[in-house]
Amino acid sequence: MLKKLLAAAVVAAAMIAAHAEVKTIKDVLGREVKVDVPAKRVVLGFYYTDYLAVGGEKALDNVVGFSKAVWTDWTPTSWEVYSKALPKLKELADVGEVEVGTFSVEKVLALKPDLVVLGDWQWQVIQDDLEPLEKAGIPVVVLDYNKEQLPLHLESTRVLGEITGQEARAKEISDWYKGIVDDIHDRVKKSGQPKPKIYLEFGNKGPSEYGNSFGNTMWGPLAEQAQGDNIAVGHVEYAGPMNPEQVIVSKPEVVVITGRETELKKNAEALVMGINIDKAEAAKRLNGYKNRTGWADLPAIKNNRLYGIYQGASRSLTDAASMQYIAKALYPEAFADVDPLQTYLDFHKKYLPVVPEGTFYLKAE
Repeated sequence: MLKKLLAAAVVAAAMIAAHAEVKTIKDVLGREVKVDVPAKRVVLGFYYTDYLAVGGEKALDNVVGFSKAVWTDWTPTSWEVYSKALPKLKELADVGEVEVGTFSVEKVLALKPDLVVLGDWQWQVIQDDLEPLEKAGIPVVVLDYNKEQLPLHLESTRVLGEITGQEARAKEISDWYKGIVDDIHDRVKKSGQPKPKIYLEFGNKGPSEYGNSFGNTMWGPLAEQAQGDNIAVGHVEYAGPMNPEQVIVSKPEVVVITGRETELKKNAEALVMGINIDKAEAAKRLNGYKNRTGWADLPAIKNNRLYGIYQGASRSLTDAASMQYIAKALYPEAFADVDPLQTYLDFHKKYLPVVPEGTFYLKAE
């Protein structure tokens, strides 16, 4: 009997070893990091839905903590829907948020993780504070969907596949994403049209005050991937409001205002878009931007090319649909047969535990 038990133990140990591997992973910064894959005790700084999309629902069982406020405070409606579908989310420890200075290395250490995943924007702020993790032998890998550059999207997805043991699924998603980018470029090239000028703004302040526009991050590069001429380039390096006069003299042919759910009760004029947002309410607020001083003469307003997009459909794999939507706004004839909303919903149906309802893409009346 003892021999049989020992033999069974050896087989079990062999099976565990077969499914575990210390692998050297190169993250988006080119850092070589040794990770025991698939990681079993993960702390997530950001990109939660991308982690789920690549790793699958079961990958959540390997998460022990996260930067909670980045999800619950920035997009509380999204958090409400996901935490209802995945109750385990409510059990995860909160390690604080980088942007407001509450991220705690001590809380991370207390969780005894075998991996910490950070967004590049988080890494740039706190990298000098992470020495205790290095001394404890806890690896940190860095992802970057924020810069909205195709190579970084693909590399981030590859890394997620490696740390979750879902390399094949990661490749499938990467191929899908790259296919959408390639299709956009092919359609625009065949159209033979020059790049239209486009202005993008986060509409969380409403028409009375200019919100952030985007140069080399988020919506700026995404619009450029969609083959638009972003008027913020040269005026806004990363994210910040443009001079109203500069917007007017630039004469954008397409204007995109982004919004999210949090402004629904905070600001009666701010654009609201996203989960459980009524289309009529979003349309009313979007139309308010037509009344800005000097905007009546903009080509975009004259030709009824004012659009709304969900702020949450950016800096993630789901922004493939947003890229399609911007491309369709820029080149309507070339993308007449493309349905970006369906692309957005289909991705959720195939890779995520939640299929959201609400208003995600909208053209002004």
